[in-house]
Amino acid sequence: MPAQKRARFRPAVATALAALLTPGLISAAGPDARSAATPAFEQQILFKASQDPGYACYRIPAIVKTVEGTLLAFAEGRVNDCSDSGDIDLVLKRSTDGGRTWGPLQVINEGGGDTHGNPAPVVDRETGRIVLAETYNTGRTDGKNCQVPCDRTPHMQHSDDDGLTWSPPRDLSDTLLPPEWNSWYATGPHHGIQLSRGKHKGRLVFGVNTETWDGTRVTANHAALITSDDGGDTWRIGATDTYPISAVDGTFRQKPSEMAITERRDGSVYVNGREQDGTDLGHRTHTVSRDGGDSFTRPFTTVPDLYTPQVQGSTLEFKGRMLFACPADPDRRRTMMVRSSYDGGRTWDGVDRGTRVTTDWSGYSDMVLADEDTVGLMYEGGAVDARDEIRFARFTEDWLGPRRGPDPKTEDRARGAKDAAVLGGARETGGRFDRAISFDGTDDAVRLPYRPELPLGTKDFTASVWFRYDTATGEQPMLWMGGIGSGQPQVWLRGEPEQNRISALITTRAGMTPVRTAVARTTSAYNDGQWHQAVLRRGNGEFSLTVDGARSAVADVPGTVSRTSGFGVHLGQRLDSRAFYTGALDEVRVYDRSVSDEELAGGGAEDAVLWLPMDRIGGSN
Repeated sequence: MPAQKRARFRPAVATALAALLTPGLISAAGPDARSAATPAFEQQILFKASQDPGYACYRIPAIVKTVEGTLLAFAEGRVNDCSDSGDIDLVLKRSTDGGRTWGPLQVINEGGGDTHGNPAPVVDRETGRIVLAETYNTGRTDGKNCQVPCDRTPHMQHSDDDGLTWSPPRDLSDTLLPPEWNSWYATGPHHGIQLSRGKHKGRLVFGVNTETWDGTRVTANHAALITSDDGGDTWRIGATDTYPISAVDGTFRQKPSEMAITERRDGSVYVNGREQDGTDLGHRTHTVSRDGGDSFTRPFTTVPDLYTPQVQGSTLEFKGRMLFACPADPDRRRTMMVRSSYDGGRTWDGVDRGTRVTTDWSGYSDMVLADEDTVGLMYEGGAVDARDEIRFARFTEDWLGPRRGPDPKTEDRARGAKDAAVLGGARETGGRFDRAISFDGTDDAVRLPYRPELPLGTKDFTASVWFRYDTATGEQPMLWMGGIGSGQPQVWLRGEPEQNRISALITTRAGMTPVRTAVARTTSAYNDGQWHQAVLRRGNGEFSLTVDGARSAVADVPGTVSRTSGFGVHLGQRLDSRAFYTGALDEVRVYDRSVSDEELAGGGAEDAVLWLPMDRIGGSN
């Protein structure tokens, strides 16, 4: 670290600057209208370059509460820029009043030109010691990522005086870096836990993910738990899940990383991780350990309809529910949201049931129980970029709201399908066949629960949608299947009245090559308030859109329409909830084969993977 920067944080100077370094309040009730109406929420800026001089950027939050009740908020202080592999220090702020106010910034581990980051703190409640796992690598000055294979090594330091002072770091490579973990290595970043129940009560646990390099390429990813039974003096590698990476096309099933760890009420350990670019659908993956972190009960499995971008997330047990904090936009790092699980992480509330923290750009996070009635959420956020600042929010159960009952349903007659959820108050209306469902353009949608038959993969397919609308403006999403954004496989149909057209899009991926997209469009928006039938087809080397018999076809783009991405099936809504349909939909069918016009007109749909007559909205059973 440059001498002038070290001087800036000498204790006497830090004390004098304490008032200047106290984070600024963003809002006593949060930045959104929803939060503003809920006084049980407040947040402030905790780390920001303009507020805490000496660093160009702060990232990677982690937070714990000590046995004295002090909150310790850790972050990476990035000296020259916001890149991941530059000159990076580990920094800390302390709060002795539950996160209402914070002391000055402390540098607890200087990078000295190298990268010292990925904080994963754990508190031993028997001794009061705070243990901080961290990762080192050689720093760069060009703003680029660490070269593969990266020389990442695990280190650890501790505090025995409530986070005021810290021991010199010690290298744990001898015990936690086996020869095959010779490329990427990352501790956390998320607080670790101390087990409070069962045979392994008192054990400390945190997560790592690593990679194997064979001299020419990365061949495997490893997700593991690290455990200690002696208060952090010695550590061992516990539960490990390994996934190979194909030498042929570079694909892999999944790559669990940046794992959040929570002890469930039955003493088992729930692990929820980031998933990026695997052939399994979804950006979140999870598993469980029932033996204190020694092994996993099953391999990690993805959660396709737990919508997030590719980013770290955090979990916490709170008043009979498990909380999950993460951006909710499945394409980009924005819209930080807290969602709940009432069954220990087996299932999660959807984004329509989550509680929004902000619509700003947002990224990594961690949570802590500030007191028995208040959760502290530390997260990256910003109006321009998710890396603008690190914020600290306090909220109560009242802000989260009560558990919501089941949604109304509409029948899905496809074989083995569960009924679809009707969201936002969508209503029945007169249809092309019997009844239909009308959408108000604000929050109405029909969402299908995930099942393995819905992803269409590389197959030919046919989708038929009857629609009626007269809207002259905006994007009008009718059917959405797959991911969202320019880089994710997907299929969708929407009205674009301002461009006087209906558009259908297909985006595919073959192996790990860049995605390819094809769009078929009509020459009319068909927004005349009358019923029209749109048919999307993939087959015979073409992707086509037919509306009332008028056909537009483009060359197909080979590959899968549902892989390496999040996955959802919505009617009347974009996957990221940023556009809703105003109009009515009737008789929606999707087949995983090419279906002729004659067969569609004949009404047979026994082998459809999706068949919604849309003629009834029933009870919430």
